[in-house]
Amino acid sequence: MLKYNVSRETIEKLKTYEKLVIEWNSKFNLISKSSVEHIWERHILDSLQLCSFISKNDKKLYDFGSGAGFPAIVIAIVSQELFPNLEISLIESIGKKATFLNTVKEALGLNIKIYNDRIENIKLTKADIISSRALASLVKLLEYAKPFCNKDTRLIFPKGEKWQEEVLEAEKKWVFEYKKEQSLTNEKSCILQIKNIRRK
Repeated sequence: MLKYNVSRETIEKLKTYEKLVIEWNSKFNLISKSSVEHIWERHILDSLQLCSFISKNDKKLYDFGSGAGFPAIVIAIVSQELFPNLEISLIESIGKKATFLNTVKEALGLNIKIYNDRIENIKLTKADIISSRALASLVKLLEYAKPFCNKDTRLIFPKGEKWQEEVLEAEKKWVFEYKKEQSLTNEKSCILQIKNIRRK
């Protein structure tokens, strides 16, 4: 799942996070009720595999539509051990979800920034990596990402079985390079690595 080994402490933090999601989900519906029983495989491990696309040279990661914290909280927990210099910013417009993210931040002592606002309203410097999981179509994600990109920025977007349709739709408006990696948790899903985006 990961090309790195992580400590028992990191695993325990992931388990604490899992418990917090389940606890808060009964009040706030952070994830679908049908996926609660399989939260470790469906959400945590699915997010964990994105850490394999991060390098020790990366300094800034922005996560769009962070929701319950997948993948950003999982990445942040692992980064405490493996990528301590990585600055992680979570952007979430829904207040109750941002409140949950702040609760997790405090409970686990995570060095992250949480912005409770719409992506379009955020002013940040360019990112090394931008992630987003189950937020929007690829064409919309590229629109969101463009202001935060330079020539070296990498976009890491997990996508489902209709990923090819999304790429074709995005190519009508954008020029970009991409690589498709098979998801390790779902044979019908993949992870798109995208760079060098520009409008047509």
